[in-house]
Amino acid sequence: MAFDFEFEPERISPLAQIHAGAQIAEGVSIGPYAVIGPNVRIGSGTVVAHNATIIGHTSLGENNQVFPGALLGGPPQDLKYAGGKTHLEIGRGNIFRECVTINTGTEKGGGVTKVGNDNFFMACSHLAHDCVVEDGVIVANAVLFAGHIKVEKFAYISGGSAFHHFTTIGRLAFVGGLSRVTQDVPPFTIVEGNPAEVRGINVVGLRRRNMSEDATGALKKAFRLIYRSGLTRAEALERLEANPSSLTDEVKYLLEFLRNIDRGKHGRAREALRAE
Repeated sequence: MAFDFEFEPERISPLAQIHAGAQIAEGVSIGPYAVIGPNVRIGSGTVVAHNATIIGHTSLGENNQVFPGALLGGPPQDLKYAGGKTHLEIGRGNIFRECVTINTGTEKGGGVTKVGNDNFFMACSHLAHDCVVEDGVIVANAVLFAGHIKVEKFAYISGGSAFHHFTTIGRLAFVGGLSRVTQDVPPFTIVEGNPAEVRGINVVGLRRRNMSEDATGALKKAFRLIYRSGLTRAEALERLEANPSSLTDEVKYLLEFLRNIDRGKHGRAREALRAE
């Protein structure tokens, strides 16, 4: 998906405002009235549309697309932020649609917000300070991520969902639209609701990633034991771990994820990282 510019590609418009300190690679396109700050680095092949803004200590890799109205690298919306030198690091091949906002990190939160490769942020979505988004994630319109969140590979986040600080969204999870997510989302699952609850295994997502029927079947069996058997989670995990034949790589990862939740606070593994 490429933005259809109404000017020559690989061109920097004379109407763009680009600070002399910005580092712009060859082959970058920047449209009119875009604003690029002094501490920005933009990799080759990246397209910055008209009226987009990239500021702060922000780096973008190759072949990203930044649509009109997007703001990348704005200061964190955190009252504890004291104006320190914090960063936004973006990989390659990402799409940031209209009015997406992504903030830099905070001093106490590690100082950096990270976005990996090949992610798709749809219009008006927001990624707050100190978050980590891995690769291949789809974020639909008006999704709101609070600070310190981690989104693992190939998660799909439906429109209008909102996420509590320090939550983790597991690999290949699917979050239904308008969900209020206050606890970690286990990998390979579907969650939905207000508050969000685990509903099942994300069979469609697994199929799209070419997961084998045997691996998918093992996850389904694990899901039924953990969520539908009437056992406590601890009992279900112990029973699964006592049956090595059921422990595919995916099931092992699911169990590890759930154990990490139990070691955290309030259903969020990363909550243990909170600096008061």
